[in-house]
Amino acid sequence: MSTSSFSDMLQSIAERGRALIDRTRDRRGVAEQRSANLAQLCEDLLSGRGEASGVALAREILSRYGELKTGPRIAFFEALASGFGADRNRLSASKVHRASEPRRLELFRRLNLAPGGTAALVRMREQLIDAMDHRDDLAVIDEDFLHLFSSWFNRGFLVLRSIDWSTPANLLEKIIRYEAVHTIRDWNDLRARIDSPDRRCYAFFHPALVDEPLIFVEVALTRGIPAAIDPILSAKRDPVEPERATTAVFYSISNCQRGLAGVSFGHFLIKQVVEEVSREIPRLATFVTLSPAPNFAEWLKRERVKERSVALSAEDRTALAALDRPDWWRDEATAEMVRESLLRAAAWYYLRVHGARGTPLDSVARFHLGNGARLERLNFLADTSERALQQSHGLMVNYLYDLEHIEQNHEAYAQQHAIVASGAVTRLVRTPTRDVVPAAE
Repeated sequence: MSTSSFSDMLQSIAERGRALIDRTRDRRGVAEQRSANLAQLCEDLLSGRGEASGVALAREILSRYGELKTGPRIAFFEALASGFGADRNRLSASKVHRASEPRRLELFRRLNLAPGGTAALVRMREQLIDAMDHRDDLAVIDEDFLHLFSSWFNRGFLVLRSIDWSTPANLLEKIIRYEAVHTIRDWNDLRARIDSPDRRCYAFFHPALVDEPLIFVEVALTRGIPAAIDPILSAKRDPVEPERATTAVFYSISNCQRGLAGVSFGHFLIKQVVEEVSREIPRLATFVTLSPAPNFAEWLKRERVKERSVALSAEDRTALAALDRPDWWRDEATAEMVRESLLRAAAWYYLRVHGARGTPLDSVARFHLGNGARLERLNFLADTSERALQQSHGLMVNYLYDLEHIEQNHEAYAQQHAIVASGAVTRLVRTPTRDVVPAAE
């Protein structure tokens, strides 16, 4: 059955259920109707057994929720947190497993029956994430969303689609809007990225979210590992004939649905894209990223003002003082003075700096290393856009996906938080590094 046919069927069931609910409410009278606020509707949905009325109630709840402003929306989240947890009255030994599950989970499952229910719940979680900035007590609801979404959006339900110039315009508009790494300036820029012979774009979709990409990756076919982003994005570049390409470069990976934060798609996306591109162009031998370093400049700023820093020598501190000069990178002599110290600091940052969980501080590093890539190369002044200079002083990173070692690298990272890095990166760190695995050269 097609997605549109399934949606039409749900709409039909909802309409029939709506009629049943209306007749029931007519019999209840005005007094009882006053109790049919949003939380009470949720109770009705959980206590009901009819499929048609359940679909109709789910649609009504989501419709009413969509009309709420911030204050009432927070009140609804409070009701979910306090009134839809585990049913403690049913916590007998024989029923403890089922009764210990928060009632919210079953509520969300039933809300998902409504036409467009999955998309509405993804939006609801996005709004919940906003609310959690000031309300830690709502985190229990977020845990339930993440539990369900991890199942609903597992790899078995995802569909990989190629994005090209023949893709419907409404979807191409979303690719422009969701691009999170390198802004797509206009339609001409988009066409250069998806319609050139040496460019590819792939996205994951879910049957319940019609024409809504979950995550997409932009790929450049090149003759070697790139050290800068401008030759890839430049409108004046010379395209590479696909049959002469040796390298597939993943230069932009964008998550599209904020409400699905924490649900991992990237590992499967990269693996499947490698398979797709390899099938089309068998001679490709290298699969590598050209990735941003979004947290590096912030860390380096903190490190430079420390009274004593194990990461920076006195010589490095002196050289890196040039970063405070406006447009320092435009002056060739200044840039050359900064180069080695900045690369040494970056190597320390990637190999030695860890967060509370013992994993790299850098979010992009956690993503690729967790997927089995190795830290291959640090590229000085690889991106001189204003945002990149602010976030990373222009630094970009190559993560190499060596097909023979992906699983081995992934296991080393997952089990020991070990970082697999090339000799070119490890040699930049002056003192011995722990938890760093030399790459198989």
